[in-house]
Amino acid sequence: MTSPIDDLQTVRDYLRYASTQFAASPLFFGHGTDNVWDEAVQLVMRSLNLPLENNTLFLDARLTRDERAMILDRIDRRVNDRVPLAYLLGEAWFMGMPFHVDERVLVPRSPIGELLENGLQPWLGDVEVNRILDLCTGSGCIGIGAAMVFEDAEVDLSDISGDALAVAESNIDLHDVRNRVRTVKSDVFDNITGRYDVILSNPPYVDAEDLADMPDEYRHEPELGLAAGADGLDIAHRILAKAADHLTEDGLLIVEVGNSWVALDQAYPDLPFTWLEFENGGDGVFLLRAEDLRARQARG
Repeated sequence: MTSPIDDLQTVRDYLRYASTQFAASPLFFGHGTDNVWDEAVQLVMRSLNLPLENNTLFLDARLTRDERAMILDRIDRRVNDRVPLAYLLGEAWFMGMPFHVDERVLVPRSPIGELLENGLQPWLGDVEVNRILDLCTGSGCIGIGAAMVFEDAEVDLSDISGDALAVAESNIDLHDVRNRVRTVKSDVFDNITGRYDVILSNPPYVDAEDLADMPDEYRHEPELGLAAGADGLDIAHRILAKAADHLTEDGLLIVEVGNSWVALDQAYPDLPFTWLEFENGGDGVFLLRAEDLRARQARG
Protein backbone atom coordinates (compact mmCIF):
# COMPACT_ATOMS: atom_id res chain seq x y z
CA MET A 1 0.00 0.00 0.00
CA THR A 2 1.37 3.41 -1.00
CA SER A 3 2.09 5.73 1.89
CA PRO A 4 0.65 9.26 1.74
CA ILE A 5 4.21 10.51 2.18
CA ASP A 6 4.96 9.49 -1.41
CA ASP A 7 1.87 11.15 -2.88
CA LEU A 8 1.59 14.36 -0.90
CA GLN A 9 4.30 16.87 -1.71
CA THR A 10 3.19 20.45 -1.17
CA VAL A 11 1.79 22.57 1.67
CA ARG A 12 -1.50 22.64 -0.24
CA ASP A 13 -1.54 18.82 -0.40
CA TYR A 14 -1.16 18.54 3.36
CA LEU A 15 -3.81 21.14 4.10
CA ARG A 16 -6.23 19.17 1.97
CA TYR A 17 -5.21 15.83 3.43
CA ALA A 18 -5.42 17.03 7.04
CA SER A 19 -8.87 18.51 6.40
CA THR A 20 -10.11 15.25 4.91
CA GLN A 21 -8.75 13.17 7.79
CA PHE A 22 -10.20 15.50 10.42
CA ALA A 23 -13.61 15.63 8.74
CA ALA A 24 -13.81 11.84 8.75
CA SER A 25 -12.94 11.59 12.47
CA PRO A 26 -14.97 12.23 15.65
CA LEU A 27 -12.68 15.03 16.78
CA PHE A 28 -13.69 17.58 19.39
CA PHE A 29 -12.59 21.17 18.85
CA GLY A 30 -12.20 23.02 22.13
CA HIS A 31 -8.56 24.02 22.39
CA GLY A 32 -8.19 26.99 20.07
CA THR A 33 -10.12 26.26 16.88
CA ASP A 34 -13.73 25.26 16.32
CA ASN A 35 -13.73 23.63 12.87
CA VAL A 36 -11.91 21.19 10.61
CA TRP A 37 -10.33 23.73 8.27
CA ASP A 38 -8.88 26.01 10.94
CA GLU A 39 -7.50 22.97 12.75
CA ALA A 40 -5.81 21.79 9.56
CA VAL A 41 -4.35 25.23 8.82
CA GLN A 42 -3.01 25.56 12.36
CA LEU A 43 -1.45 22.10 12.33
CA VAL A 44 0.22 22.33 8.93
CA MET A 45 1.33 25.95 8.92
CA ARG A 46 2.56 26.13 12.52
CA SER A 47 4.36 22.77 12.17
CA LEU A 48 6.33 24.40 9.35
CA ASN A 49 6.75 27.75 11.13
CA LEU A 50 4.79 29.43 8.34
CA PRO A 51 2.35 32.32 8.83
CA LEU A 52 -1.33 31.64 9.35
CA GLU A 53 -2.31 34.61 7.17
CA ASN A 54 -0.98 36.02 3.90
CA ASN A 55 0.58 32.64 3.17
CA THR A 56 -0.50 31.91 -0.42
CA LEU A 57 3.13 32.26 -1.50
CA PHE A 58 3.91 29.01 0.34
CA LEU A 59 0.95 26.84 -0.67
CA ASP A 60 2.72 25.15 -3.58
CA ALA A 61 6.07 24.86 -1.87
CA ARG A 62 7.33 21.27 -1.79
CA LEU A 63 8.19 19.80 1.61
CA THR A 64 11.21 17.76 2.57
CA ARG A 65 10.64 14.13 3.47
CA ASP A 66 11.30 14.89 7.16
CA GLU A 67 8.70 17.68 7.10
CA ARG A 68 6.17 15.41 5.45
CA ALA A 69 6.80 12.65 8.00
CA MET A 70 6.41 15.10 10.90
CA ILE A 71 3.08 16.44 9.64
CA LEU A 72 1.72 12.97 8.90
CA ASP A 73 2.69 11.86 12.41
CA ARG A 74 0.90 14.84 13.93
CA ILE A 75 -2.21 14.24 11.85
CA ASP A 76 -2.19 10.61 12.97
CA ARG A 77 -1.84 11.54 16.65
CA ARG A 78 -4.59 14.14 16.36
CA VAL A 79 -6.98 11.65 14.71
CA ASN A 80 -6.16 8.37 16.42
CA ASP A 81 -4.87 9.47 19.83
CA ARG A 82 -7.07 12.60 20.00
CA VAL A 83 -4.12 14.69 21.22
CA PRO A 84 -5.04 18.40 21.35
CA LEU A 85 -3.40 20.46 18.64
CA ALA A 86 -1.61 22.71 21.13
CA TYR A 87 0.26 19.74 22.60
CA LEU A 88 1.28 18.55 19.13
CA LEU A 89 2.69 21.99 18.34
CA GLY A 90 4.02 22.70 21.83
CA GLU A 91 2.41 26.12 21.73
CA ALA A 92 -0.89 27.88 22.22
CA TRP A 93 -1.91 31.49 21.68
CA PHE A 94 -3.52 33.64 24.36
CA MET A 95 -4.20 37.37 24.09
CA GLY A 96 -2.38 37.32 20.75
CA MET A 97 0.79 35.91 22.32
CA PRO A 98 2.40 32.47 22.02
CA PHE A 99 2.89 30.32 25.11
CA HIS A 100 4.78 27.07 25.62
CA VAL A 101 2.38 24.28 26.56
CA ASP A 102 2.56 20.54 27.01
CA GLU A 103 0.64 17.90 28.94
CA ARG A 104 1.83 19.32 32.28
CA VAL A 105 -0.60 22.24 31.90
CA LEU A 106 -4.06 23.00 30.56
CA VAL A 107 -4.30 24.48 27.08
CA PRO A 108 -4.95 28.25 27.52
CA ARG A 109 -8.53 29.21 26.64
CA SER A 110 -9.86 31.38 29.48
CA PRO A 111 -12.16 34.31 28.65
CA ILE A 112 -10.29 36.23 31.36
CA GLY A 113 -7.94 37.16 28.51
CA GLU A 114 -10.68 39.37 27.05
CA LEU A 115 -11.04 41.19 30.38
CA LEU A 116 -7.32 41.86 30.48
CA GLU A 117 -7.26 43.15 26.91
CA ASN A 118 -9.81 45.73 28.08
CA GLY A 119 -7.63 46.67 31.05
CA LEU A 120 -10.20 45.20 33.49
CA GLN A 121 -12.36 48.21 32.76
CA PRO A 122 -14.87 49.45 33.72
CA TRP A 123 -14.58 47.46 36.97
CA LEU A 124 -11.07 48.56 37.89
CA GLY A 125 -11.82 52.26 37.56
CA ASP A 126 -8.86 54.40 38.62
CA VAL A 127 -7.41 51.86 41.06
CA GLU A 128 -3.63 51.74 40.74
CA VAL A 129 -2.39 48.21 40.09
CA ASN A 130 0.93 47.44 41.75
CA ARG A 131 0.63 43.72 42.55
CA ILE A 132 -1.26 40.96 40.75
CA LEU A 133 -1.70 37.31 41.71
CA ASP A 134 -2.51 34.63 39.13
CA LEU A 135 -3.78 31.81 41.35
CA CYS A 136 -3.67 28.26 39.89
CA THR A 137 -1.60 29.67 37.05
CA GLY A 138 -0.80 26.56 34.98
CA SER A 139 1.18 27.80 31.97
CA GLY A 140 1.25 31.32 33.39
CA CYS A 141 -0.69 32.77 30.47
CA ILE A 142 -3.18 34.83 32.52
CA GLY A 143 -0.57 36.34 34.81
CA ILE A 144 1.90 37.05 32.03
CA GLY A 145 -0.93 38.55 29.98
CA ALA A 146 -1.72 40.77 32.97
CA ALA A 147 1.93 41.80 33.19
CA MET A 148 1.80 42.93 29.57
CA VAL A 149 -1.27 45.07 30.24
CA PHE A 150 -0.16 46.50 33.59
CA GLU A 151 3.42 47.29 32.68
CA ASP A 152 4.49 48.55 36.10
CA ALA A 153 2.89 45.79 38.18
CA GLU A 154 4.65 42.92 39.89
CA VAL A 155 2.97 39.60 39.18
CA ASP A 156 3.05 36.32 41.13
CA LEU A 157 2.17 33.09 39.34
CA SER A 158 1.17 30.43 41.85
CA ASP A 159 0.29 26.77 41.47
CA ILE A 160 0.41 23.58 43.53
CA SER A 161 2.05 21.73 40.63
CA GLY A 162 5.80 21.98 40.29
CA ASP A 163 5.46 20.63 36.75
CA ALA A 164 3.08 23.45 35.84
CA LEU A 165 5.38 26.04 37.37
CA ALA A 166 8.27 24.74 35.24
CA VAL A 167 6.18 25.50 32.15
CA ALA A 168 5.26 28.92 33.59
CA GLU A 169 8.97 29.63 34.16
CA SER A 170 9.67 28.89 30.49
CA ASN A 171 6.96 31.36 29.51
CA ILE A 172 8.35 34.03 31.82
CA ASP A 173 11.59 33.74 29.86
CA LEU A 174 9.78 33.56 26.51
CA HIS A 175 8.16 36.94 27.17
CA ASP A 176 11.18 38.44 28.95
CA VAL A 177 9.31 39.51 32.08
CA ARG A 178 11.48 37.94 34.76
CA ASN A 179 12.19 41.36 36.28
CA ARG A 180 8.49 41.64 37.32
CA VAL A 181 7.03 38.13 37.25
CA ARG A 182 7.88 35.22 39.54
CA THR A 183 6.46 31.81 40.40
CA VAL A 184 5.31 30.64 43.82
CA LYS A 185 4.51 27.03 44.69
CA SER A 186 1.34 27.16 46.77
CA ASP A 187 -1.79 25.12 47.47
CA VAL A 188 -4.29 27.95 46.86
CA PHE A 189 -3.29 30.63 49.44
CA ASP A 190 -1.14 28.43 51.74
CA ASN A 191 2.20 30.00 50.72
CA ILE A 192 0.90 33.37 49.56
CA THR A 193 1.93 36.46 51.54
CA GLY A 194 0.94 40.08 51.34
CA ARG A 195 -1.93 41.76 49.52
CA TYR A 196 -2.73 42.24 45.85
CA ASP A 197 -4.68 44.84 43.92
CA VAL A 198 -5.99 42.12 41.60
CA ILE A 199 -6.31 38.39 42.09
CA LEU A 200 -7.09 36.42 38.93
CA SER A 201 -7.81 32.71 38.92
CA ASN A 202 -8.82 29.98 36.51
CA PRO A 203 -8.78 27.16 39.08
CA PRO A 204 -9.94 23.56 38.66
CA TYR A 205 -13.75 23.69 38.46
CA VAL A 206 -14.97 20.61 36.58
CA ASP A 207 -17.56 18.63 38.52
CA ALA A 208 -17.52 14.83 38.70
CA GLU A 209 -20.26 14.36 36.11
CA ASP A 210 -18.65 16.62 33.52
CA LEU A 211 -15.25 15.07 34.18
CA ALA A 212 -16.62 11.61 33.41
CA ASP A 213 -18.25 12.85 30.19
CA MET A 214 -15.32 14.84 28.80
CA PRO A 215 -14.27 14.31 25.17
CA ASP A 216 -11.07 12.31 24.74
CA GLU A 217 -9.04 15.44 23.96
CA TYR A 218 -9.45 16.72 27.52
CA ARG A 219 -8.12 13.47 28.96
CA HIS A 220 -4.67 14.51 27.80
CA GLU A 221 -4.81 17.50 30.14
CA PRO A 222 -3.70 17.11 33.78
CA GLU A 223 -6.66 16.08 35.93
CA LEU A 224 -5.18 18.19 38.73
CA GLY A 225 -6.01 21.25 36.66
CA LEU A 226 -9.60 20.19 35.96
CA ALA A 227 -11.22 18.18 38.76
CA ALA A 228 -12.70 19.98 41.76
CA GLY A 229 -14.96 17.54 43.54
CA ALA A 230 -18.55 16.45 43.08
CA ASP A 231 -19.89 19.95 42.35
CA GLY A 232 -16.72 21.49 40.92
CA LEU A 233 -16.39 23.98 43.76
CA ASP A 234 -13.71 22.53 46.05
CA ILE A 235 -11.12 25.15 45.06
CA ALA A 236 -13.59 28.01 44.64
CA HIS A 237 -14.71 27.58 48.27
CA ARG A 238 -11.11 27.84 49.44
CA ILE A 239 -10.49 30.95 47.33
CA LEU A 240 -13.56 32.71 48.70
CA ALA A 241 -12.65 31.79 52.28
CA LYS A 242 -9.24 33.50 52.16
CA ALA A 243 -9.28 36.05 49.33
CA ALA A 244 -10.20 38.97 51.62
CA ASP A 245 -6.95 38.44 53.54
CA HIS A 246 -4.92 38.91 50.36
CA LEU A 247 -6.64 41.85 48.68
CA THR A 248 -5.87 45.53 49.09
CA GLU A 249 -8.64 47.85 50.23
CA ASP A 250 -9.96 48.43 46.69
CA GLY A 251 -8.84 45.07 45.33
CA LEU A 252 -10.66 42.91 42.80
CA LEU A 253 -11.11 39.12 42.75
CA ILE A 254 -11.88 37.59 39.34
CA VAL A 255 -12.41 33.83 39.15
CA GLU A 256 -13.55 31.46 36.40
CA VAL A 257 -15.79 28.58 37.52
CA GLY A 258 -17.35 27.57 34.20
CA ASN A 259 -20.44 25.39 34.35
CA SER A 260 -20.22 25.30 38.15
CA TRP A 261 -21.35 28.93 38.35
CA VAL A 262 -24.99 28.08 39.17
CA ALA A 263 -23.98 25.93 42.14
CA LEU A 264 -21.59 28.63 43.37
CA ASP A 265 -24.17 31.38 43.06
CA GLN A 266 -26.64 29.32 45.08
CA ALA A 267 -24.04 28.46 47.73
CA TYR A 268 -23.34 32.14 48.53
CA PRO A 269 -26.64 34.05 48.47
CA ASP A 270 -25.05 36.84 50.53
CA LEU A 271 -22.25 37.58 48.05
CA PRO A 272 -23.01 40.11 45.27
CA PHE A 273 -21.35 38.22 42.42
CA THR A 274 -20.97 40.12 39.16
CA TRP A 275 -21.18 37.48 36.43
CA LEU A 276 -19.24 38.86 33.51
CA GLU A 277 -20.23 38.74 29.86
CA PHE A 278 -17.86 38.29 26.93
CA GLU A 279 -17.98 39.37 23.30
CA ASN A 280 -15.81 36.45 22.20
CA GLY A 281 -17.61 33.68 24.08
CA GLY A 282 -17.24 32.16 27.51
CA ASP A 283 -19.13 32.39 30.76
CA GLY A 284 -18.93 31.41 34.41
CA VAL A 285 -16.51 34.17 35.43
CA PHE A 286 -17.34 36.24 38.51
CA LEU A 287 -15.99 39.46 39.93
CA LEU A 288 -16.09 40.44 43.60
CA ARG A 289 -14.72 43.50 45.35
CA ALA A 290 -12.57 43.27 48.46
CA GLU A 291 -15.15 45.24 50.47
CA ASP A 292 -17.84 42.64 49.74
CA LEU A 293 -15.58 39.78 50.76
CA ARG A 294 -14.61 41.56 53.97
CA ALA A 295 -18.23 42.32 54.80
CA ARG A 296 -19.02 38.61 54.52
CA GLN A 297 -15.95 37.75 56.57
CA ALA A 298 -17.08 40.16 59.29
CA ARG A 299 -20.51 38.53 59.38
CA GLY A 300 -18.84 35.20 59.99
